[in-house]
Amino acid sequence: MNSVPKTKLAALVAAALALALAAAGLVLVLVDVTMTADGLRNEAQQLAAPPSRASGRQAGAPDLGRAMATRNPLYKTGRLTDVNCRPGTLPARSITAYRRFLSRVTACLNRVWGAQFRKAEMTFTKPRLRIITRKVKTPCGVWNAGADGVYCSTDRTMYLMISKDQLRNPFPLGITRLIAHEYGHHVQQISGIWNYYWTARTLAGKARRLQLSRKSELQAECFSAAFMSTMRGSDLVSDADWAYTVEWFRKNGAKGWPQNDHGKGPTQAAWMLRGFKRGTPGACNTWATASRNVR
Repeated sequence: MNSVPKTKLAALVAAALALALAAAGLVLVLVDVTMTADGLRNEAQQLAAPPSRASGRQAGAPDLGRAMATRNPLYKTGRLTDVNCRPGTLPARSITAYRRFLSRVTACLNRVWGAQFRKAEMTFTKPRLRIITRKVKTPCGVWNAGADGVYCSTDRTMYLMISKDQLRNPFPLGITRLIAHEYGHHVQQISGIWNYYWTARTLAGKARRLQLSRKSELQAECFSAAFMSTMRGSDLVSDADWAYTVEWFRKNGAKGWPQNDHGKGPTQAAWMLRGFKRGTPGACNTWATASRNVR
């Protein structure tokens, strides 16, 4: 039997690994952070279901679809539309008010991002919203310990858990930022950005996987900030509360994770400020920026 050159064998092994992971459905759990009125809470995003089919270039080199991440049509759609989002107040100890608030913010996000997808002439679909009061098992796996929010790309659903602590000490801007961040991952999913992300992960070493994770998380945070900018100066997004939130992330944003998969605190704050100032999806192109900007 003829021997296979080492370089060709390595390429075949990598390609087989990519296809196996895509077929099986890779499940990754990432941790996010939000705030209540009197402290911190861990939030989790369970990201699952990479593309079921990974196309390939000739000569065994995989086609990662990088252009959809670096040159996505959404980047040319300009500022997010102000839809006059006013979700109302969020009084303490009212689960009914909490459910109403979360539903209204999600409706605002649907209108804002639906308009951007129409500008880009891309198909838009809304994510599902499921509001819960106890941990559940999602199609992406078992609920992560300590998590209050999960986005599962398998069923394109945002799972938001209302905890007793949140009911006692609601922070409307903080929970809005979290929902908008989760929604940012949905935008990545339906725009094709995650096709590149998941396929590239299957072929990457540990350092590269962490960098790809940071690019995804920092972009979602920037998308969130761009949405928040449409409500700048409102009762929900006052300049003082926004400055406080950004500064909190600058100091604490990286403390919740044992690995640098979300970016250092100053890096997170920088993308929050960038998205908020410019208010455009194009300001959030973490996939084409220099590595030093996604540390």
